[in-house]
Amino acid sequence: MNDVLHLKGQFEQKANGSKPGAPTLAAGKYVTANHLIKLRDDLIEMCKFWENQSLLPKALVTAYYNKIAAKSNRINAIFSYNGLPANDTIVGAKYNDTIDKHIITHYVSLDTIYESTRRINEAIKIVEKEYNGKVIAKQLNDPTFIKKINFSKCQIGKTMFQQIIVDASFVESFGIEESSIDKTKDSIITLYKTDQNIKSIMDNIGVKVYSSKIIDETSVLLDPKQIDILYQKAPYLIAMSTYDFNKLSPTDFEKSKNQKLRVIPTPTIEPTIGVIDTLFDEEVYFKEWVTYKKMISDDIQVNSEDYLHGTSVSSIIVDGPSLNPDLDDGCGRFKVRHFGVSLAKGFSSFTIVKQIKEIITSNSDIRVWNLSLGSYQEIHKNFISIEASSLDEIQYENDVIFVISATNKNPNEEDKKIGYPADSINSVVVSSVDYNKKPTNYSRTGIVLSYFLKPDVSYYGGSSERMLVTYNSLGEYKVSGTSYAAPWIARKLSYLIDILGFNREVAKAMIIDSAIGWEDFTSKKLKALKGYGVVPIHIKEIVSSPKSEIKFVLSGISEKYDTYNYNFPVPIYKNQYPYLAKATLCYFPKCTRSQGVDYTNTELDIYFGRINDKNTINSINRNTQSIEDEGGSSHIFEKEARSLFQKWDNVKHIRDVVKKNNRTRTVYEKNKNWGMSIKTKERLNGKDGEGIRFGVVVTLKEINGINRIDDFIQSCSLRGWLVNRINVENKIDIYQTANEDIEFE
Repeated sequence: MNDVLHLKGQFEQKANGSKPGAPTLAAGKYVTANHLIKLRDDLIEMCKFWENQSLLPKALVTAYYNKIAAKSNRINAIFSYNGLPANDTIVGAKYNDTIDKHIITHYVSLDTIYESTRRINEAIKIVEKEYNGKVIAKQLNDPTFIKKINFSKCQIGKTMFQQIIVDASFVESFGIEESSIDKTKDSIITLYKTDQNIKSIMDNIGVKVYSSKIIDETSVLLDPKQIDILYQKAPYLIAMSTYDFNKLSPTDFEKSKNQKLRVIPTPTIEPTIGVIDTLFDEEVYFKEWVTYKKMISDDIQVNSEDYLHGTSVSSIIVDGPSLNPDLDDGCGRFKVRHFGVSLAKGFSSFTIVKQIKEIITSNSDIRVWNLSLGSYQEIHKNFISIEASSLDEIQYENDVIFVISATNKNPNEEDKKIGYPADSINSVVVSSVDYNKKPTNYSRTGIVLSYFLKPDVSYYGGSSERMLVTYNSLGEYKVSGTSYAAPWIARKLSYLIDILGFNREVAKAMIIDSAIGWEDFTSKKLKALKGYGVVPIHIKEIVSSPKSEIKFVLSGISEKYDTYNYNFPVPIYKNQYPYLAKATLCYFPKCTRSQGVDYTNTELDIYFGRINDKNTINSINRNTQSIEDEGGSSHIFEKEARSLFQKWDNVKHIRDVVKKNNRTRTVYEKNKNWGMSIKTKERLNGKDGEGIRFGVVVTLKEINGINRIDDFIQSCSLRGWLVNRINVENKIDIYQTANEDIEFE
């Protein structure tokens, strides 16, 4: 086996030098005066409605698009006013029922609507007079044609006219969007973000809420009566809602028949993993390894069942390989800091969200956290749950990573979507497979917001044919569930981060990459159940590779639009590159829940491949998105970019596929190296991507089975790369030495 290599070198940074050109219609598109009249009349109706409303000083207006719109396709001239871009007024985004069109809500002043109405009205006059009632792409995009129009006699300029026509080509109508919600249960209600305080809004409609029920500036816990009042008086304020998760997803327990007297050594310098779960029994054999804090009030009555789940989860983290020798991962034992936040029957997710923030802040030394609690309720197609959003925010602001179980369904149920908080984008979400690597009958399905691949990976969580062994207050127990698959991944992540010293971005990329083989991806249905695949059992299978492969990891920080290095000396044989290649990228972006389906603020787009004679990268996945971003002519529709190139997903995997007759790659005459480029794009008008760290795992597979790693190491060293072999034994020695207590005489 070859060791994985850790490459350390300098990434260069470059700003995007291209400037936006004049607004243009896509080929084949057209806009009629009648369509503009409809949009104008829609806005007039919006004015009439909001002029009679006193609850908000401004107006909520929804644009109904005719497609899934890229940021560049969002309306620009309409709703841009007094120096405030239309993009900055967006407070919500979701899909239509068939998930092929955007529905985007803006919060704008009445003056903005008046001005937008005026602009559209002027555009109507120009279209009717100069274009005979219909503007086609060739006419709008032709500078010669549009120069014939005397805009000095018009009430809008040329660029404004062009942009209004382009805006209108993407928008079908304007209206007021209302969410349908269940008014029979306690729910966490999220209002559209406005300039009004949530408490004052509730007071004005006659709903009394206490500060203790408010999660953040837009979300509040309401009972059915309060929800009904809100829905009757101001349904247009409701952006989204989720049930307060008071029912946990099911899990299986079965008492083991072969009870053994378990012994365990005293803990020393082992890393600590955080566990947030049900209660922990402090009488089990591994109690020395667990520091426990009960987060539930002593006034709440508990029983023996409340200790089973949490104690079982911690038993896997501490001593999983001893309990399940066939799953010995080579990671050893781990200490646990266990926080009991829930009863077996469930607990308020509203309360848990607040507790988790407090727990993480107070335990900043812990890098890896296991959360095997999940709701029986399914995730929503149009927004991220408040629980998951809170976890994503914590991970963006802190150098931590959560491992979350993908939740379970009853085996006899039909397909069921995963439950929150398994819709957390920054976390590693783990589903379960049996020992044949097939999804279990209790597995639930992703995908999140139609394009985030969740779960991320799968692992062995036990099945009816072969359950896992855990230990709790009643002794050895056989269990099955994603709750017991997740802790195994938490162990591996802690090993990579706390012992081998990788940052969380590289560690997450290594876990996901290890689950992906060279064969073609599975069906979409299997991806939704298994994620990227099943993570190998032993840690050595993650930090090493077959002798026919060169696997290396690296990390960098995005400071500008293009973060790049064109200096990867892939070994050449007979003037050819005899390799297949794959790469996995991970990063932890800032997310904005109020943006709905447009959840992640930053996109990192990876390109990796040969440097051609034009000094650009021939990416192995034939990605050409950046050509258009940099002023070129390539065009990829947003829906295709999300499905083909994982646009806006914070995990990217690009790769070749093993075929019967894979061919070598040609070496270009002018450039003998390969390159990597990370393009950074912002969804909003901020700079959330500046300073964002990323991790990448790259694998080169020699198609003839020859080991070329020594040539690669030598060439890298000659080009200034610092190359470290990831040797497990050496890293353990370093870790132990670094954690020894030194006594001075």
